[in-house]
Amino acid sequence: MSKELTTRAEDYSKWYNDLVVKADLADHSAVRGCMVIKPYGYSIWENMQKALDKMFKDTGHQNAYFPLFIPKSLFEAEEKNAEGFAKECAIVTHYRLKTDPNNKGKLIVDPEAKLEEELIVRPTSEAIIWNTYKSWIQSYRDLPILVNQWANVVRWEMRTRLFLRTAEFLWQEGHTAHATKEEAIAETKQMLEVYADFVENWMAVPVVKGVKTANERFAGADDTYCIEALMQDGKALQAGTSHFLGQNFAKAFDVKYVTKDNKQEYVWATSWGVSTRLMGALVMSHSDDNGLVLPPKLASIQVVIVPIYKGDEGLAKVSEVANDIKKKLQAKGISVKYDDRDSQRPGWKFAEYELKGIPVRIAIGERDLANGTVEVARRDTLTKETVSIEGIDSLIENLLTEIQNNLFEKAKARTQQLTTKVDSFDEFKKILDEKTGFILAHWDGTSETEEKIKEETKATIRCIPLNNEQETGVCIYSGKPSTQRVLFARAY
Repeated sequence: MSKELTTRAEDYSKWYNDLVVKADLADHSAVRGCMVIKPYGYSIWENMQKALDKMFKDTGHQNAYFPLFIPKSLFEAEEKNAEGFAKECAIVTHYRLKTDPNNKGKLIVDPEAKLEEELIVRPTSEAIIWNTYKSWIQSYRDLPILVNQWANVVRWEMRTRLFLRTAEFLWQEGHTAHATKEEAIAETKQMLEVYADFVENWMAVPVVKGVKTANERFAGADDTYCIEALMQDGKALQAGTSHFLGQNFAKAFDVKYVTKDNKQEYVWATSWGVSTRLMGALVMSHSDDNGLVLPPKLASIQVVIVPIYKGDEGLAKVSEVANDIKKKLQAKGISVKYDDRDSQRPGWKFAEYELKGIPVRIAIGERDLANGTVEVARRDTLTKETVSIEGIDSLIENLLTEIQNNLFEKAKARTQQLTTKVDSFDEFKKILDEKTGFILAHWDGTSETEEKIKEETKATIRCIPLNNEQETGVCIYSGKPSTQRVLFARAY
């Protein structure tokens, strides 16, 4: 195979880009800043969707769909939100093309087909959804509304990277409406827990749960809760956010309800989302210089069986046993591919499935049949062993659980190793330059100090961890008193 990767040590960024393309996850498109998610990459995203969708429905949410286009006046109604996304908006101004009279082969925008009101291509859906909720909500009986949508959004990014930052990306966005502040805050926290559960138990990526500072919170929110994960190169990645929107959108769109006491009150709101950035997190958390490493729970192919044989007769003998193993594994809900293509040699197939991160590979040869054994290879440790065919289904089932747990523990150990407490700004800068990672340090709570630290070091406050230990100290930058450490890092 001519698919050698740049190593992580050589150039981590190039390694990532190479891997995403060579492992058939995604490709660049003809549209600048946009990507094509290839079938193999999309199958992993579908598994993420499936797991999350069940979690949403188990917590009482329903799926809906809202328009891609948002009238500019609606978008402007919540000023902070509009201001926060203004620099990233794509805008539709006309609705028709026509042939250029001076150049018959060329199309131009028809100046007479100008829209009466410009349309914003959805960067986030609060505006269009809350304008809709106004007609859905009259009384306390109409609440709560617990809605999620799976959609695409457009944020016109100029510096892009596949999955991590593209002009168009896929995501889900939940938008809920509640009668009380307490209900809305409980919803916001509940969805943060759902995201943390998914990222840790499905993606095998440990996270820190916290609240964003005023500088970093979502435009239009009273509070933004987040989960932060640490990648192998020591940079942080925001893996999910859940926003307590207060009554900001209800007031902007005049969404009121009649209480049980027959009074009119503004509705309380939340919104929450994760995106295809999670695909980037998955790649950067576990993969190595040989290619992808996928947690079994999200791998679209959990086990691949490769036959080793001579001639049609040999293939027939091996296939009989291989297909029997495949059926037994499938009966346990394990996803299996039997690759009996004669167009590629076994060695080529081994390298291909290693690159694509298939958790377990079983090789069966004619000699193995005589011994009643097969060779089982693990992608996470790159180790292999010869095992009996008898009871292979239970062995593989347990092995997949072991791989899932091993990936999480390995990532957890790395995160702990790359998390440092510092008490001075010199020490802070030294750690950033030497090993990066998460830094726990005292901060005086002011936006000015936060901005100065960001300007001087490119490190941001990722979050104020939930249930944070309270301790007296002094801000590493200003020397002013502080009551707790916050989480700093350079980030994607």
